[in-house]
Amino acid sequence: MDTTLAPTRSNLLKLIDDLKFSQLGYDLLDQKRSILVTELLTLVDQAVDYQSRVDHSLIEAESTLSDSIMHMGRLKVANLSGAVNIEYGVQVGTRRVMGVALPKVDTTFTNHSPYFSSEGTSILAELSIDRYRETLELMGRLAELKVSIMRLAREVKKTIRKVNALEKIVIPNNQQTIDWMRGRIEEQERENFILLKVVKDRMERAKELKDSPAKVMTATVVDDTMKKGGSHGSTV
Repeated sequence: MDTTLAPTRSNLLKLIDDLKFSQLGYDLLDQKRSILVTELLTLVDQAVDYQSRVDHSLIEAESTLSDSIMHMGRLKVANLSGAVNIEYGVQVGTRRVMGVALPKVDTTFTNHSPYFSSEGTSILAELSIDRYRETLELMGRLAELKVSIMRLAREVKKTIRKVNALEKIVIPNNQQTIDWMRGRIEEQERENFILLKVVKDRMERAKELKDSPAKVMTATVVDDTMKKGGSHGSTV
């Protein structure tokens, strides 16, 4: 509660406007918090799913590569790897959720197959290439989800801090200051009313005192006139 403000009606109106603005800001931030938390939980579920898919895809890719090495030999697989011609690209865009910029990762691959002759090679080499390519696509999506989760979590934390500040500090302080100022204004109005009544009573009393000597003088003159008239008539 801020008791340093002068208890005037202009300050009271300003505090009421500030309180309405704070309540509006609280409502908006509370909605923003709900939306961000919902989006965050959704991305967390997706990240858990993609993490398991990446782990499974990596295991399959490594297993396929190990099988191809066992069938063709390590040297031949190493020589074949030099013939693989795959162009890749990673495009990073952005999307916004309640003002928060989240990354959007698109991984693309351009194949220039066949990479090598099928004679004397195993199909496991082709499968290994496909498995690793799928793994890289999943890892791009997983990276997008993890960065998005970190940014959303940071924004949720900031929003919760603002909501708590409005709910527990700003709005209660404004309400207490408004109640205090209303009480002070009402007290001042009562004091002013009593003061005006006292002044009015004093002015009426002063007016009565001012009129009283004139009335006494008038009554005295009338009485003297009547006495003089009576004595003159008796003489006649």
